[in-house]
Amino acid sequence: MLLIETVENPPPAAALFRQLSRRPHPAWLDANVDSENLGRFSFLAADPFLKITARGRQITEENCLNKTRQELSGPFFPYLDQLQKRFFRPKETDFLPFESGLIGYLGYELGHQVENFTQSTVNDLKMPDAFFGAYDALIAIDHKSNSTWILSSGLPEEKDSAAAHKRAGARLDELRQLVAAARRDDNLLTGKLSPSSSPEENTSITDSGADQLQSNFSYSKYKAAINKILDYIAAGDIYQVNLSQRFATPFTQNHREFYLHFRDLSPAPFGAYLETGAHAIMSNSPERYLLIKGNYIETRPIKGTRPRGRNQEEDQNLGRELLASAKDRAEHIMIVDLERNDLGRVAEYGSVRVPEMQILESYANVHHMVSTVAGKVRPEMSSSDCLRNSFPGGSITGAPKLRSMEIIDELEPSCRGVYTGSIGYFDFSGDLDFNIAIRTAIACDNHLYFQVGGGIVADSDPDDEYQETRTKAAAFREALMTAG
Repeated sequence: MLLIETVENPPPAAALFRQLSRRPHPAWLDANVDSENLGRFSFLAADPFLKITARGRQITEENCLNKTRQELSGPFFPYLDQLQKRFFRPKETDFLPFESGLIGYLGYELGHQVENFTQSTVNDLKMPDAFFGAYDALIAIDHKSNSTWILSSGLPEEKDSAAAHKRAGARLDELRQLVAAARRDDNLLTGKLSPSSSPEENTSITDSGADQLQSNFSYSKYKAAINKILDYIAAGDIYQVNLSQRFATPFTQNHREFYLHFRDLSPAPFGAYLETGAHAIMSNSPERYLLIKGNYIETRPIKGTRPRGRNQEEDQNLGRELLASAKDRAEHIMIVDLERNDLGRVAEYGSVRVPEMQILESYANVHHMVSTVAGKVRPEMSSSDCLRNSFPGGSITGAPKLRSMEIIDELEPSCRGVYTGSIGYFDFSGDLDFNIAIRTAIACDNHLYFQVGGGIVADSDPDDEYQETRTKAAAFREALMTAG
């Protein structure tokens, strides 16, 4: 069963988020640009009935209704399969891609379970390898039609039972009250960053922000790592590797309000905000990792970047330069081939195609070169099979994938965590949509961490590659400098 109600005169998404964020484990899948295509739907939720945390092969289920915990052991992707079967609900609308299910992230290090090699990097931020909330009540926004709905499924009660109807009705009423409160408090949207709940959380970002950025690589060590990759390429080990560095800065601001500021400066079609408890995750990703809708499957790798120009002429020239670059085009084709191979593991024979090849997409701070790879899922393949057979995305590892991941593990000093993993939803019907978690920051322990990288190929120049990471970091730097 699914109760669904249209919201008349809906308040803005930011006002809804402010209300939801007063509740446990708020989650916002935030489509903030391109409402005609990629950024059509946003989803907001809080109060999951189940929390799932994975660390290596240890999986913890916490029942949020009766406060019990269950400890499980095993690989995470087969567990997702079992969970989807346990709470399976067929779709009840033909206009919403997500009705009830999981919202959360798959951390990059889950790739070690897929490719089966030992991790040597240090998880210094103590992030779970995966974190999800199971949500039975949602706010859904269709930015194309400018429509908003509240939904309630009655989970985890048995489908169509009296208990499910009672719970669904109560939860829908909670959302009605929340929407009304958001409408009343909409005037908050016109203010600056609001004070935090405690004085120690209200420190100015500009006093302790972008001017104190610290990398986990020195300039010389980053160049040395690139040169090591170039040696591996020359030896025939790999064709390319995505190398990244992580920046950290003191950060005691209200991270929910910081996210609202960040998204305004740098809108993206696959933005997200999540809270695990110890970590707040803020993403302005432009890249789709995997979409499954029925038996349709799609990935949209990004490879190739230029900064935006200072004026229209310079901006257009930089976009044309990216599309004409032999280096970027060759690097991009390698990743498209890798993604075609990944989808070929789960798709029907002959169904994998590339409907968009090396198109230009422009965002607030950068131009990107993007392609779309699509196919038709074989009947025997589950949605979690599709995730497992392509995770992590090839655009942020390299080619061939396994050897690239081994080299990343060798050269990068810290675990990536959610960075270059994936954030999104897993509907209990089996449909899903996940981003590649780039342009993603983590707030924890009074610091903000964000990571940026780029693909290293045979003709890469170490200085140029280092500068590309600085270009990609510009959105965070600007947000930190202007949010005080």
